[in-house]
Amino acid sequence: MRIVSYNVRYFGHGTRGIASTPRAMDRIAAALAGLEPLADIVCLQEVETASLRSNMAHPRESADDTQLSRFAEKLELALLAAGKSEMYIAHYFPAHKYKLTPTTHVYTTGLAVLARRGLTIDHTNEDVPMDITHRRPTAVKGLKQTRICAHVRFRERSGQTVDVFNTHLSLPNAFSADFWKRSDKMGYGKNQLVEAENVANFVDKERVSDRFVLMGDFNALPGSPVYTYFAETRGYRDAFAAVKGYGEEQLRAWPTAGFMRLRMHLDHMFSGAGLQWQDFGDSHPFAERGGRFHGLSDHVPLVGTCEVRAG
Repeated sequence: MRIVSYNVRYFGHGTRGIASTPRAMDRIAAALAGLEPLADIVCLQEVETASLRSNMAHPRESADDTQLSRFAEKLELALLAAGKSEMYIAHYFPAHKYKLTPTTHVYTTGLAVLARRGLTIDHTNEDVPMDITHRRPTAVKGLKQTRICAHVRFRERSGQTVDVFNTHLSLPNAFSADFWKRSDKMGYGKNQLVEAENVANFVDKERVSDRFVLMGDFNALPGSPVYTYFAETRGYRDAFAAVKGYGEEQLRAWPTAGFMRLRMHLDHMFSGAGLQWQDFGDSHPFAERGGRFHGLSDHVPLVGTCEVRAG
């Protein structure tokens, strides 16, 4: 199976995230359609439903038109343009809505999972995604953006099931005194560690075997408490690090995201022993000119290939 994890920044990278654009969708769709071989599963972070941000520069054509449905159409067109008769089924997992009125949203947040034709779905929590948010008991806790974990259990062609989890953790709490005491911040927030525990508890409760993968934007550096919790406390394997043979220093030097001049390794694929990872071809560091996904988002995807073990 070939699996992609990609924070697409609401398809608005060209506008610094202010508004989604058709051109951004076209470019990301073309990049995914050009993969050889194609991905079987694509997990996306930062995907909207419908809002002022998603519709301002890219008006929808019907009332039930969403950002994901538009992207799915563009991906289908990109596949046809590449001479590929494949198709994907898109699943959306809503997280949060910032409402202007009961029917008008300034912007929304969510996750998506795209499954290539031929994969059977045994289970999905898209109707009620798992809320993993850490909310402090304050008067403004209702303003905290909801964070979720999406789950889809696939049955691949050999009949084996694979549990796929997609998530996006919060940033470290900037109102904490600890935030300002250290230079490294991403993955060191106590709020992030609570969310990591919530995610791992959900994964271990829902998965039915060691054939599972947990991926997404963890907003956590290698070696941080959040990363260490998954890799050591819970014993999940960092698939990218295992294939590359990288330690903490080498992982930090291979950025998956960028903000201004900062370069950070924030995106990860953790898995159980039931998936044997083979390569991460088409993955390239952030800001690498000539890379397939260069300049399309403030993140680059991880593109991994694994063998699904029987038993």
